[in-house]
Amino acid sequence: MLRRTARDAKRISRYISGAGSGLALALILSAIALWGRPSLGGDGPTPTQIKEDFLEAMRLVHTHYAGEVDSAALLTVAIRGMLAALDPHSNYLTPREYADLRQEQESEFFGVGVTINQRRGRVYVISVIPGTPADRAGLRYGDAILAVDGQSAEGWSTQEVARRVRGERGTTVELTIERAGEAMPLTFRIVRTPIPLPTIRTAFMIRPGIGYIGLTWGFQSTTTEELDEQLRRLKAQGIKALILDLRGNPGGLLDQALGIASRFLRPGETIVRIRGRTRERHFKAESERMEDMPMVALINRASASASEIVAGALQDHDRALIVGETSFGKGLVQTVIPLLRGAAGALVLSTARYYTPSGRLIQREYRNVSAYDYRLGRPNGRPPGPAARTDGGRRVYGGGGIEPDIPAPVKLDPVRQRLFGAVFEFTRYLVNGRIPQFEHFRVERQREPASSKDLFIEVEDPLIEAFVAFAARRNDLGVTQKEIRAHLEYVRQKIREEVATARFGIDVATRVILQSDEQIQRALEAIPQARQLVENLRQPRRR
Repeated sequence: MLRRTARDAKRISRYISGAGSGLALALILSAIALWGRPSLGGDGPTPTQIKEDFLEAMRLVHTHYAGEVDSAALLTVAIRGMLAALDPHSNYLTPREYADLRQEQESEFFGVGVTINQRRGRVYVISVIPGTPADRAGLRYGDAILAVDGQSAEGWSTQEVARRVRGERGTTVELTIERAGEAMPLTFRIVRTPIPLPTIRTAFMIRPGIGYIGLTWGFQSTTTEELDEQLRRLKAQGIKALILDLRGNPGGLLDQALGIASRFLRPGETIVRIRGRTRERHFKAESERMEDMPMVALINRASASASEIVAGALQDHDRALIVGETSFGKGLVQTVIPLLRGAAGALVLSTARYYTPSGRLIQREYRNVSAYDYRLGRPNGRPPGPAARTDGGRRVYGGGGIEPDIPAPVKLDPVRQRLFGAVFEFTRYLVNGRIPQFEHFRVERQREPASSKDLFIEVEDPLIEAFVAFAARRNDLGVTQKEIRAHLEYVRQKIREEVATARFGIDVATRVILQSDEQIQRALEAIPQARQLVENLRQPRRR
């Protein structure tokens, strides 16, 4: 998670392009200065020795290396290598990366207005935000991004495509697109404009009296306000219980995590403890508008940092039942420190550790674990940390993320993964009117559903047979008719979900997707237990 201070806001450096060896030296010395001289004392190298060694290494590289030397690239790797020796989360942000971070924290960026994701080895447009430049230009669900500004996107990750599509306000980006059924690639030149980046994009009544709020897009500057607005809207519809979905939420700003937790805890209750090198701070709930409805929070292996703070606080105070999978275990506090000597990059430095109200360390062990396994959130096989107790006396453990009260693991099925890829490819052609006898499924532009009946389409057997025939013609999809027949209901549901995504966008289609979500079903089943927690909460507590 990232913390910002008033001092940080005043220390945003100017941008410099075309970094050379002189800037490289300035940046490395800035990094050294941020360490502080005391840490370089004793038997370690002095600042002068580090400066001399670095300059000598750079001189030898420029003198003897058998090729072109990019000093800025060398410096970036040098600083990142230094920070990687500390922990997996300390990092160096280049000027461009630092600018992207600040835009995301303000819940706005300059782009074209699409949701993209990688499927079957390529990055595709999954949905288009209505009213944005992408919508006006005519981008559609299933468009494969082949190139950005003439550069091939082959092998690019979703993050790399997103970074290149974003840019300065008012500038133009050129996208080369492969559209299902079109003989030749299409080219779109689109002007970048401000794009809203809400962190709560799906909130609705999932069952009579039970609200669902998907807080899955991080904790940015508007998150608490977004939650308050969605709670007002859902309470007006009569919700009596709430499912708060934190799955896949990577974290974000500490003040927003405190704001979210404060909405559900009693004033004065501890939300998180932060222990740094020299002191410990306790952050407490401050809101006077506590929501005391029964509550279930969903987490998984990709729930990290701020989402773990919220889940840990709700669990320790017996305020909500936690359902799902053990969270990532990211409990190192990152402070963003802009570099001062002539550059706009920044260090993301781990300066403290997060502990839940009961004293549990959130951070998972990262020593003697490969970077690959750590990033994937794989369990390290180590025993849990010391036991702690919730307010109600339940035993909980630290040192490995937040463990759910009700485990609901997701089993990965390779066959279903291949089937999903095949369904996606089929739907690309279906919504472009390229499946014979089903041309009426063509989608020109996304729209709002007229009703819930409009949202939940029927996938009749003839459409299933059209999919079977499509898959038989496409050897590259890697699925057999036998596999399709063995998973007919899964295929039917995935076609329903993908068509809804193409017609209405991913945020609205999430309502359809959640209907077959096994963890959501387990959360709904846990609502009666959550009611009991609330009843216990209302009882006077013994001190």
